[in-house]
Amino acid sequence: MNTHTIDTSAPVISADAYDTASFHAAADAIAVVTNTTAPDAVALPTLGASTAELLAAAQEAGHRAVPAPLAETALVARPLLRRARLPVPEGPLSYAIAPELTIRYAHPAASPVGSAGCLGDDDTLLVTGTLRRVPWARAATAVVVLATAPFGPVLFTLTPDQAVLTPGGNLAEEPRDDLHLVAFEIPASQVRRIAPELFDEARLRAALARSALIAGAAERCVDLTVAHTTARTQFGRPLSRFQAVKQEEARLIEEAALVRAAVRAAAAPLDTGGPAAQLAVAAAKTQASASAAEIARIAHQLHGAIGITRLSPLHLATTRLWSWRDEDGDETYWALRLARPLTATALWPALTTAP
Repeated sequence: MNTHTIDTSAPVISADAYDTASFHAAADAIAVVTNTTAPDAVALPTLGASTAELLAAAQEAGHRAVPAPLAETALVARPLLRRARLPVPEGPLSYAIAPELTIRYAHPAASPVGSAGCLGDDDTLLVTGTLRRVPWARAATAVVVLATAPFGPVLFTLTPDQAVLTPGGNLAEEPRDDLHLVAFEIPASQVRRIAPELFDEARLRAALARSALIAGAAERCVDLTVAHTTARTQFGRPLSRFQAVKQEEARLIEEAALVRAAVRAAAAPLDTGGPAAQLAVAAAKTQASASAAEIARIAHQLHGAIGITRLSPLHLATTRLWSWRDEDGDETYWALRLARPLTATALWPALTTAP
């Protein structure tokens, strides 16, 4: 009879435990459960790091199930603040793309001043509405918000304590909080007018960050599954010696490799921008979201019942895969974004022309 040795003292991290002060404690607890080295080794990249380096760090965070918004901070919030020429706060950051907010001038002008369509003495704004499912809002030093003001697209920052926060979470118990704003005043010094293209860039960055996290979690599923099928024996031999198990493991490794390759291929196009970035990121998120379900299915099938329990580290990867699959656009959304420009032009040149 085959037996499992399970550490029943392994801590379970609750979404209620997440705040800035507990980041490192939670990360250490996750490291114990997953038998990884301390997640502190996944240091936040510097502001000058390349996109490829940022993606590698995000992938490592996904692999280790690090309970912190590393990808959101490094790949989305920081670059957007730099593009808008706003100060970059220290600590974890989050983001919200919310064109549906109601925004008006805090200091309306009696007559038009400034650029065309501007009817305010300055860019101080009053914001009303709800930022829904903001990643890690309760633990963020600041939230970067992209919205539409009377004079056009804007980017501004706020701190979670400036809004009414309704706690929420995804399937992996990562914080996904709602922030409610009622006539909240944003000083002109925190508001930047931005080009409409920055909205698209924000969506691309968020989708690619999520894809990198999926790639890391997929690799974790591969590692855990191969270790499990090698160690567990049935009928006198390891599970990995059975042909049916080998075939499923091969499919698992293949799906994880597809996601990893798609994410890496999107790094350079994201830096250059334009149609090439749209194509590469759409392909990466489509592949990542589509593969997430298959990766989780195979990993759980080969683990058996133990894989679905909290006593197994597998759930730290698969619950994230199921959550991240839908966040920042699922495979259907990005497949449409991928197909529309290709069907509007010649398909073959779009696939074969280097960016």
